[in-house]
Amino acid sequence: GTKSQDSGIAEMEELPVPHNIKISNITCDSFKISWDMDSKSKDRITHYFIDLNKKENKNSNKFKHKDVPTKLVAKAVPLPMTVRGHWFLSPRTEYTVAVQTASKQVDGDYVVSEWSEIIEFCTADYSKVHLTQLLEKAEVIAGRMLKLSVFYRNQHKEYFDYIREHHGNAMQPSVKDNSGSHGSPISGKLEGIFFSCNTEFNTGKPPQDSPYGRYRFEVAAEKLFNPNTNLYFGDFYCMYTAYHYVILVIAPVGSPGDEFCKQRLPQLNIKDNKFLTCDEEDGVMVYHHAQDVILEVIYTDPVDLSLGTVAEITGHQLMSLSTANAKKDPSCKTCNISVGR
Repeated sequence: GTKSQDSGIAEMEELPVPHNIKISNITCDSFKISWDMDSKSKDRITHYFIDLNKKENKNSNKFKHKDVPTKLVAKAVPLPMTVRGHWFLSPRTEYTVAVQTASKQVDGDYVVSEWSEIIEFCTADYSKVHLTQLLEKAEVIAGRMLKLSVFYRNQHKEYFDYIREHHGNAMQPSVKDNSGSHGSPISGKLEGIFFSCNTEFNTGKPPQDSPYGRYRFEVAAEKLFNPNTNLYFGDFYCMYTAYHYVILVIAPVGSPGDEFCKQRLPQLNIKDNKFLTCDEEDGVMVYHHAQDVILEVIYTDPVDLSLGTVAEITGHQLMSLSTANAKKDPSCKTCNISVGR
């Protein structure tokens, strides 16, 4: 170029474009990224530009001017590089990422390479470490323990008729919905049957109202929860309300549900925890539940209706209390931890 000779500046070689991008060590709010690039002009790279988008913005790169620094400008550190904290990465969310190399000039401007290809990845669920942080927050508000004697499950009459007719009288585990924390490792994965165990303060019995149907299956607590079962903490959340929910999982020792939980959830001591306990007093099993949270108990094996009774409740159906696919309030200070939302 004659122009560059006139101005006394030698033309700069183009910076190498990252290719063969690899994402590894993915957690709910961090990941490692590395790539290959030609060695030519490699020593001129001072920075990396990383463009990260939630997957729905697939085409956003097309409209960006390539010389405009994008969301993250990182010093050119040895690869793989860990990306965390620069964004509120959400757990269990699909992202696209593209990279370019950059060279910071004396005047503060950047010379940049072309963008790499765009690749996609999905962040992980909460780990046991994150769930333990949630557990500790839940323990703070659990309140004192009240006695209970039964677990119960409300449904419509049709549900119980169907169980008798098509499932040989046994309620079958089904996959948990997506209510609760977005990073919960049990949502959409753990199979179980939901039970309640909260009691009314004045009667010590289950409340007569329910959002889930007018028919109630009631079963003595020891039939589902005893020294042959393990207890796990599953989640802690609220839905823009004053009250909070805690999900617990009861799994018969050695069952598929137990194996699933053992790898993913904090295990609780059945005799000594802040939510639901089972202990022997004078040869009799005694049960207690936390007063100040609403417990949702998931039992991971089929439950035969002959173990308990089905009867109609006298109270109302309070639909507003239903938690089906309910979204957690991300701004609540009580039940959120400071990792990806």
